[in-house]
Amino acid sequence: MTRFLRECVEYTGKTIAWLIYPIAFLICVIVVLRYVFHISIILQQELVEYMHALLFMIGLSYTLKHGAHVRVDVLYSKLSDSKKVLINLCGHLFLLIPVVCTIGYFSLEFAWDSWRILERSEEVRGIPAVYLLKTVIPFTFGLLLLQSITDVVCYVKQLKRD
Repeated sequence: MTRFLRECVEYTGKTIAWLIYPIAFLICVIVVLRYVFHISIILQQELVEYMHALLFMIGLSYTLKHGAHVRVDVLYSKLSDSKKVLINLCGHLFLLIPVVCTIGYFSLEFAWDSWRILERSEEVRGIPAVYLLKTVIPFTFGLLLLQSITDVVCYVKQLKRD
């Protein structure tokens, strides 16, 4: 089961990473349109914001899986492997999972309210579906929770081996 969850997170992360190319392309187009032709298109700007948000939100669980998140290594790097695993386990159980569950829980209502009113952009020519982006928030924290649980299982197995 943990292997399947890890593969889901891996696939999702690698897939969403491809958004960096359309983001870069659209930013170039926006800059050329704005500074060369003096044209500003709100839809394109919002599209870049949406893709950027998707890239970071969906990429959270992938980053966690690969241990690429920000960490203060002043003391951590000097610890033994078993102590590192214990710290990671406690961090997941007492910090990460409760925070992920709390944000995930409250984001469900946030997304639901957005769907209920079919929330639109504040800009007249903006993206008419803000509710789609807000739906990604609970999905993000669901993926992050799955990755956290997978990590906890792996940490427990490592501690039992040591």
